[in-house]
Amino acid sequence: MTPSLIFLGVRPLTAVGTDLLYATVTRVFGVFFHGKRGHVRKDIALRLLAGSVPAVLIGGYAVRHIPKEILNQYLTLLLGLILVITATLSLLKGEIKVPVKPRWAYVYLLGFIVGLTVQFTSVGAGVIISFTLMNVARIDPKEVVGTTILYGLALSAMSFLSYASMGSVDYTLAGALIIGTIPGVYLGTHVNARVDKERLKKVINVIILAIGVVIILK
Repeated sequence: MTPSLIFLGVRPLTAVGTDLLYATVTRVFGVFFHGKRGHVRKDIALRLLAGSVPAVLIGGYAVRHIPKEILNQYLTLLLGLILVITATLSLLKGEIKVPVKPRWAYVYLLGFIVGLTVQFTSVGAGVIISFTLMNVARIDPKEVVGTTILYGLALSAMSFLSYASMGSVDYTLAGALIIGTIPGVYLGTHVNARVDKERLKKVINVIILAIGVVIILK
């Protein structure tokens, strides 16, 4: 969403803030449906969030005190790097097993890293957390998505507040995006049953990877 808004001419800071509001609202529905199925590990989500709180505070302070011109210039480059990393992780997801012994300390550290990333770019939480929980923490894949969405909801809500306080949120644009989500979800649920999901996922990630490379080169 953020790179799409930037390509449409929205200033990077406003694109991030608007995307955070959009992500917060849409994730409420995801948490509800996954929660009903019992696919949410609240213990992991809370630990990730605990690690993210100081990152959000540090990132929020930086966003307020770094000149907006500098932020708008370098946020796009940072966004490109994050897109390349997340797309690569998505393409590798399920295909490698990282030889690291799971420890709770890593969960807090992961929360801090992702919290800082999301605070500046609004992207990366879902893919990075999902990849790590599956390949490092060895969490049941059925629980990964719900846990990631719950954590993402809390993280995007906190990060959104920083941008709202600076006036870097386009509420009209966010409202239009949220309204557009309703028919999008309806159509997606019908297409989902007829399309090879793994193949579609790879195509989407290749496109994201290409967008990230283009952003970096420019």
